Amino acid sequence: MPNPVLVEVTRGALVESVHRGAIAVADVQGVIRFALGDVETPVYTRSSLKPIQALPLVESGAAEAFGVSDEEVALACASHSGEAMHTERVAAWLARIGCSEADLICGPQIPRYEPTSQAMAATQQKPSRLHNNCSGKHTGFLTVAKHLGAPITDYVAIGHPVQQAVLTAVKRLSGFNDPAWGIDGCAAPNFALPLAAFARALARLAGTQTPGAARILHAMAAYPELVAGTGRHGTALMRAAKGKAVVKVGAEGVYAAMLPELGLGVALKIDDGAARGAETAIAVILEKLKVIAVSAGLASAPVVNTRGTIVGERRAAEALRGIEL
Repeated sequence: MPNPVLVEVTRGALVESVHRGAIAVADVQGVIRFALGDVETPVYTRSSLKPIQALPLVESGAAEAFGVSDEEVALACASHSGEAMHTERVAAWLARIGCSEADLICGPQIPRYEPTSQAMAATQQKPSRLHNNCSGKHTGFLTVAKHLGAPITDYVAIGHPVQQAVLTAVKRLSGFNDPAWGIDGCAAPNFALPLAAFARALARLAGTQTPGAARILHAMAAYPELVAGTGRHGTALMRAAKGKAVVKVGAEGVYAAMLPELGLGVALKIDDGAARGAETAIAVILEKLKVIAVSAGLASAPVVNTRGTIVGERRAAEALRGIEL
């Protein structure tokens, strides 16, 4: 059976587009508290995996050895917008560990934050690897490699000690022992998990069932603009949650949430990869769990035309509106 329609987009009186997907909610004991759609077929976790990919940075002792700040831990978990607050901090972190932009294996990327990209275009400044939304994650990898005395030239290779430490963390927290892997957009390995297993891993992070979890949760909650960026949906969600939820978006319609007070993990995937579908779905789940207020207005968005006139709405479909958590 196909996954249910979770999100619909209207124009006038009609539904114009729909987004199907699946959702899993787990607790720290690994019990699936709620499931909707197919939560057993593995999906790539994409950047929603970054809080787990950052665990070796904290748990290996590398963060302590190199004086990594909470702001830098947040950047290790980030899919940032390439703003100065991101790139300047990453550059300083690289310098402190004896590395430079040239050591980052991720490629250059146009900043997502339009004022920055427009200013760069106006001065004919080319984007650098620092602007890559994963530059903080890669700097974290380099920090772990330095601490372990491992090579820094191939730190994204699946057999490298850094990536093996990530894989160990993925298996340990998810309970899924044979994840497929592929190369992410930033050139690092990314692992595929069933949404049920991913939700279990996120719940164990939320419940601080692994030594580095508390610091990662604290850093992300304290610095949501560093995890995402100015005006980003994830930033707004974490600000609205006031510490009750730590969220991380991923490419291709993936979204993850860790709820420390409730000891829950939430993992979802929109089938067609649409970010707008994932944003609505995760916000509805957080509303249902009373982690954010409906009045925050994060679970729907107007559809506007080029004149700025509202002509429709993005909203939860009945399958999502009607759930009870």
